Amino acid sequence: MEEKRRRLPIGVQSFAKLREGGFIYVDKTRYIYKLAQESSQYFLSRPRRFGKSLFLSTLKAYWEGKKELFEGLEIKKLENDNKKAFEPYPVFYFDFNGQNYQRETALEDVLAEHLAKWEKIYGGDDKLSLSGRFRSLIRAAAEKTGKGCVVLVDEYDKALLETLENNTLEEHNKAVFKGFFGTLKSYDEYLRFVFITGVTKFSKVSIFSDLNQLRDISLEEGFSAVCGMTAEEVRSCFQPELTNLARKQGLENAECLRKLAEMYDGYHFSPKSPGIYNPFSLLNALAAGAFRAYWFSTGTPTFLVQRLKKMHFNVRQFDEEEIYIEEEILTDYRADSHEIVPLLYQTGYLTIVGYERETGLYIVGFPNKEVRMAFLRSLLPEYTPVAVTGSGRDVLSLRNRILAGDTEGMRDILTALFASIPYTTDDAPFEHYFQSVLYIVFTLLGQYVHCEVHSSRGRADCILETDKFVYIFEFKVGKSAREALEQIEAKGYAAPYAADSRQLFKIGVSFDGEERKLAEWEVRES
Repeated sequence: MEEKRRRLPIGVQSFAKLREGGFIYVDKTRYIYKLAQESSQYFLSRPRRFGKSLFLSTLKAYWEGKKELFEGLEIKKLENDNKKAFEPYPVFYFDFNGQNYQRETALEDVLAEHLAKWEKIYGGDDKLSLSGRFRSLIRAAAEKTGKGCVVLVDEYDKALLETLENNTLEEHNKAVFKGFFGTLKSYDEYLRFVFITGVTKFSKVSIFSDLNQLRDISLEEGFSAVCGMTAEEVRSCFQPELTNLARKQGLENAECLRKLAEMYDGYHFSPKSPGIYNPFSLLNALAAGAFRAYWFSTGTPTFLVQRLKKMHFNVRQFDEEEIYIEEEILTDYRADSHEIVPLLYQTGYLTIVGYERETGLYIVGFPNKEVRMAFLRSLLPEYTPVAVTGSGRDVLSLRNRILAGDTEGMRDILTALFASIPYTTDDAPFEHYFQSVLYIVFTLLGQYVHCEVHSSRGRADCILETDKFVYIFEFKVGKSAREALEQIEAKGYAAPYAADSRQLFKIGVSFDGEERKLAEWEVRES
């Protein structure tokens, strides 16, 4: 008889629905206790689909006094001696998800709808401006209940991120936010608790210029695991699902955990934080019993990859841990700035991979294999438009030629890829495209064959290994393929494979920078 499957909370953003529906819950309520005890107004930035909405829903249930939903959870024990715990407060929960903000008054309509609902309960003056109505509502609710108000704001920046390409509408929405939520500072005497979440922090040009009283916990070590899941939480809460995943994949439990971590773990939200799993991808992998790019596929970053290309960004830095950034820039995003790294970090495509205490600089890079491979897969067609799956000139086609020992077929695909690099009016040298395409192509090949790409002196540019073949590449720009081959020989790059039974190919490749193409290809077999 098949064991009854437990309910995984995929897409469940309501704490009440989760608890009443018998879904698995990874207990985060200790953070609610910590937040309530330490301060009163907070801001938290986390990537999309990382559990922000569920955490806000949990905060809502707590401040509404729904004690029954917290039975058996940590906060119940922590509040055991507090007689005032779980007392209800007036809660104003602003949810900016699920709306289209491309219309000029869309944001105002959402705010007005929220206010009208609460004015029916607490009163207030609905004839005032939106910000005036909010102030009137807060004052009326505090006076009617005798308690401070709780304001929870979910995905505040949705209306800003959706209008990044429309400067007029973006500026309009920022002005609306500044006027509306500026109330939170001037009406502090009527407030008990404030918690605002979003993907980004538009601090210097948006609502945060007026809300400097908010405590930003986005990079605080004590709150690094407030959203997402640690390895310990995964092991302790999902053991039956992990066993099932291992069985479906034909893996031992330990190897399955290692692969799961490689795919979805690796987020760090402070220099010393534990690795954090992407909860959306983790839950989907456990439900489907398969390793796929679940989180990435829900929002391909077209805008981001296009901007990276326009900036002539050195994409190899993603893997070389050479992207250094100051904290104040990492946590801020300005639409008029040329800095794209903060947006890549805040949207979840990069994470903290190191920290220099002496300089206070953060080092950022890809968090895991899901993001690394899927992001590069999205980036490749921006550099080489023909590199689409099924075209015969894509990475999978190249992989098939490599497995078959077909060096002529490999040459033809690489020639086609480089021939499709567009001539542009910008000042990006061919070497930039050449190095970027090689890095992306051979990194993606690493999913299917053992691939090492080097750039330091004394080591081959690239080595590919399969069960039957070893390929040693040397690439040159403006020099002959013969010179590239001679370097392989002179430097002894093939020496480690002298006793190897596999067929060895030494391949010299020459690129013509002026014609922007693969010019020569010479192969020696051993």
